[in-house]
Amino acid sequence: MRYLTAGESHGPQLTTIIEGLPAQLPLTAEMINKELKRRQGGHGRGRRMQIETDTVEIASGVRHGKTLGSPVALVVKNDDWKHWTKIMGAEPLADDVNPDDIKRKISRPRPGHADLVGGIKYGHRDLRNVLERSSARETTVRVAVGAVAKALINELGIRIVSHVTEIGGIIADQQSIAGKSANEIRDIVEADPCYCADPVASAKMVEAIDSAKEAGDSIGGVVEVIVEGLPAGIGSYVHYDRKLDAKLAAAMLSINAFKGVEFGLGFEMAHLKGSEVHDEILWSEENGYTRRTNRLGGLEGGMSTGMPIIIRGVMKPIPTLYKPLQSVDIETKEPFKASVERSDSCAVPAASVVAEHVVAFEIAKAIVEQFHSDQLEQLKAQIDAMKLYAKEF
Repeated sequence: MRYLTAGESHGPQLTTIIEGLPAQLPLTAEMINKELKRRQGGHGRGRRMQIETDTVEIASGVRHGKTLGSPVALVVKNDDWKHWTKIMGAEPLADDVNPDDIKRKISRPRPGHADLVGGIKYGHRDLRNVLERSSARETTVRVAVGAVAKALINELGIRIVSHVTEIGGIIADQQSIAGKSANEIRDIVEADPCYCADPVASAKMVEAIDSAKEAGDSIGGVVEVIVEGLPAGIGSYVHYDRKLDAKLAAAMLSINAFKGVEFGLGFEMAHLKGSEVHDEILWSEENGYTRRTNRLGGLEGGMSTGMPIIIRGVMKPIPTLYKPLQSVDIETKEPFKASVERSDSCAVPAASVVAEHVVAFEIAKAIVEQFHSDQLEQLKAQIDAMKLYAKEF
């Protein structure tokens, strides 16, 4: 199971092709659009979210609401394309047009972005060629892909949810989700402006975001993704590139502006003794093998343990500010203050939605790779058999 994305931030559309989905999976555009709307929400978003209303078109691989087993193509058109046709068009420039006269040409790289290094790598003197693709706009279709993956894992009895645990140094009380299922957490989070389960912390987060925006600055934070119902033994200890935690970590770090990832207790483990870290194993006839705690975040030896998977990612503050940072013009080599290309003061709530969906894809991919998955019902039967086998082992 794999996918590719294509498209530029101000191009005509964003496109993705997903290969490897089982046939007979119920899938509609409405299921995907619900998740795309969540990505555009959250307190702290900028003007772009008011310009675009992201909706998906299923272009192939689905007939009458069910997947065919062939590649699924999804398209999200950019509403703002009509204002960028001359700037971002695919056709060659006319002979009488000087490339240097193209509007919105960029020779001034912004600190914290891909602008300068991308220009060096691909030889672009107009850095718009870099920022159009490196933009977080690309995560739109990654959420669409994740929505398809969620449709699959939901059919297998696996639930996933994300929530914001920290913004600008304000930390949510984890007791706010204690004892709650993924679906219960989702109900709370989707009604919150910061996608946070702790209403007291959320109110303070809103104030911090507003203060940062007023000061022309930005703030980052931490998001957490929880996966419930995954059978034990998904992933592998045999080869480094089949370890599930490695794949999940890579997926999280592939999100724009994410700079760190941890599972369970994460970096706190460095300060604890082994007896305070490892999860004791229990067994009962009713539940099979369980753990007394879940400090390792549902993963051991690169495999799922059957406990909920807990993964967190840290997002740096957005690097494009109304309070510009020092940089250098690549044409004149003169210093300047970096320009504003976008205006989010905090995208952590939206990033939590992206995190949920990239994790959902990796979970679905690991399952499809491990089991026969041409047809949904065959896959369901194998997952049920795996759960029973693990319980009675």
